[in-house]
Amino acid sequence: MSTYDHDGPTARPAESPTADPAEARHPGASTGARLEAPRAPEAPGAAEAAAETRAARAVRLVSAAALGPYQSAVVRIGFSATWLFFLLRELPNRRELYGPDGPWSWDLGNRLVSGNHAFTALLWTDSTVWFEIVYALAIVSSALLMLGWRTRTMSVVFMIGVLSLQNRSVFMGDGGDNVIHLMAIYLVFTRCAQVWSLDARRLARGVRQDRVGPVLWAVCGLGLLVGTWRTSGSGVFGGGEWWLWVVFWGMWAVQGLWWAVGRFADADARALLDVLGNLVHNAAMVVIMAEVCLVYATAGWYKIQGSRWQDGTALFYPLKLDYFSPWPELSSLLGTSGVIVMLLTYGTVMVQVAFPFTLFNRRVKNVLLVAMMLEHAGIAVLLGLPFFSLAMIAADSVFLPTSFLRKVGAYAGRLRPGARLPEQRRERAEQAERPRTLVG
Repeated sequence: MSTYDHDGPTARPAESPTADPAEARHPGASTGARLEAPRAPEAPGAAEAAAETRAARAVRLVSAAALGPYQSAVVRIGFSATWLFFLLRELPNRRELYGPDGPWSWDLGNRLVSGNHAFTALLWTDSTVWFEIVYALAIVSSALLMLGWRTRTMSVVFMIGVLSLQNRSVFMGDGGDNVIHLMAIYLVFTRCAQVWSLDARRLARGVRQDRVGPVLWAVCGLGLLVGTWRTSGSGVFGGGEWWLWVVFWGMWAVQGLWWAVGRFADADARALLDVLGNLVHNAAMVVIMAEVCLVYATAGWYKIQGSRWQDGTALFYPLKLDYFSPWPELSSLLGTSGVIVMLLTYGTVMVQVAFPFTLFNRRVKNVLLVAMMLEHAGIAVLLGLPFFSLAMIAADSVFLPTSFLRKVGAYAGRLRPGARLPEQRRERAEQAERPRTLVG
């Protein structure tokens, strides 16, 4: 089974002849011994050549294209939308959660960061204006990443916003923030705007004159220069997170190199950069899938060790907590049924433990995937944890079948009369050379 449900062409064996060659030459010889034609001697090194061919196919598979374009797009949309909705909901409480009015003071944050060397732009200064700027950039970058506008740049700004806010106040979150924290880093290395994005629409239209890209690239370079100077101390790369600034400057330089190669270099150099980009994207997608499997495997095996999960009563207790009961009547109704509580408890453990082992069977995997998404939807309703559930559903989306995602995209495209999806319009533009921009 292919990870992204991209079924390659299956070789069909040649049909064997209905009659023996000897009988074809001598129709009357219907009986007697059948003579076999002598087999040609096997060429030396044939096994090695076949193995080399399989290796070449494997290399071509992981380097010729960025796999899972629909899955990466869903992950991008899901996590950026989850973080955006969270920031908008907490807009009235932003200063108490992550700002200067919170219980986790600026001094406590500095003491923590000096020990774990975590990155956060909110500790550069205790100015309220600076906090508002960072919070606004986090909202804007989330919205633009969800829409797929200048995705390469917005993914980095999105990561900076997530790290800055979450590392400022480490005790704010419900578990889903950890998933968003990791996925914000992984998305930087993916080519997650191939479909369902404004970048894909601009590419399909064949826009060649791009004035926004160079300007945005220059603005990002100026911001990096200010940030590096602010955290440098007495040296150019001083401070606790100097290595992270080296990474940021490297990403900025790579974007400039990508634009320069696409603008001035020959086709071979552009093809080389495409191969490198595909390799990085595919490796990041594998890491995302492994992360999801580890989350469910560790959660399931830790639950098995708990006595309440073993006797089937674990879900009874959170249903009785007022803090996790947005619908008290519904929670009370489910909590009074011992059979329902037992089935939900055991079913949760079995689904989480079994899911990583079902990736080799597409049908079973899809069934458990639906079960896990329904489980998270139930957690959002019953326990009042919508953003945790949205983050986990977005992470689960990396395993959705490509055929299903294409149908969803086609249905969404039909909602607007006369509209065509970017990937449909791109079929005409694939013959021409694709334009390169600094940040597009």
